[in-house]
Amino acid sequence: MANRRRAKITALGRYVPPRVVTNHDLSKLVDTNHEWIVERTGIHERHWVEKGTPTSELGAKAVDDLLKRRGIEADDIELIIVATVTPDMFFPSTACLIQDKIRATRAWGFDISAACSSFLYALTTGAQFIESGQHSKVLVVGADVMTSILNPEDRTTLILFGDGAGAILLEPCAEGEEAFGVLDYRHEIDGSGGEHLYMPGGGSLNPSSRETVDGKMHYVHQNGQAVFKYAVRKMQELSRSILERNNLTGADIGAFIAHQANLRIIDATANKIGLDQSKVIKNIHKYGNTTAATIPLAIGDAIDDGKLKKGDLVLFAAVGAGFTSGCVLARWAY
Repeated sequence: MANRRRAKITALGRYVPPRVVTNHDLSKLVDTNHEWIVERTGIHERHWVEKGTPTSELGAKAVDDLLKRRGIEADDIELIIVATVTPDMFFPSTACLIQDKIRATRAWGFDISAACSSFLYALTTGAQFIESGQHSKVLVVGADVMTSILNPEDRTTLILFGDGAGAILLEPCAEGEEAFGVLDYRHEIDGSGGEHLYMPGGGSLNPSSRETVDGKMHYVHQNGQAVFKYAVRKMQELSRSILERNNLTGADIGAFIAHQANLRIIDATANKIGLDQSKVIKNIHKYGNTTAATIPLAIGDAIDDGKLKKGDLVLFAAVGAGFTSGCVLARWAY
């Protein structure tokens, strides 16, 4: 076994479908309006795929963007971890489908399903393969086509979600970069919250049938108030605990990149842990909640806007269905 080493993010790729759906567009489909949506969520618009576009297609396009930016070939990739709650199908995994689309012939891979926390769980998992010395190039993809599981008649969920994908490359820190890379993480699950955010149809409990389709069981079901309360509490709790464990305060953080589910959740967490708003990355207004893609999309916007630079201490945080939750602390390496 090779000596333990730290994993760093060395490249990022992104893709969102070109179709933009505004709040005004949604007001023609369900009983809602722009002001109501913005006040409650902070969302102004989101990107939706054309019907029949699979998650693997978005993921592969994000990976293509990453490979071009990093200047490497798909065959350099050793492991592909895909975070998604909307796989193309139950099997094969979306990782297999993306591997084939990009022709990464040397890679193996698998999917991770943890809803909105999936990307951080996949990032942490990928980092272990780098730290152990088993692999030197691990691809982590967060991709979801949420519109494939949204009830077009349910205004409480239809307004929230968008489609998109993001990918990062994990590589080992070089000599002299010991302060960089993934520094710490803390993840939790609370299965008692499963009843508040779920899709009941299609699995072994409720196999697909005429009854599950007629009962709208293949759509997202959400108890919005319960999810909101849990997310506010848990994101603050985990963020504070990981800072305390590393003898840090909010003042030490260069960028706070949280899962983009609701602007009020992000702001409440930032305020509770003492973060200056200039350090809080927010792009929910233009993408909505893209589930596993929100954090990589936000990383990209932070880089574009000059808010994420080499040496910055970054705190990632997410809460999702399950309930799942997690935080990752990292020193940005490029």
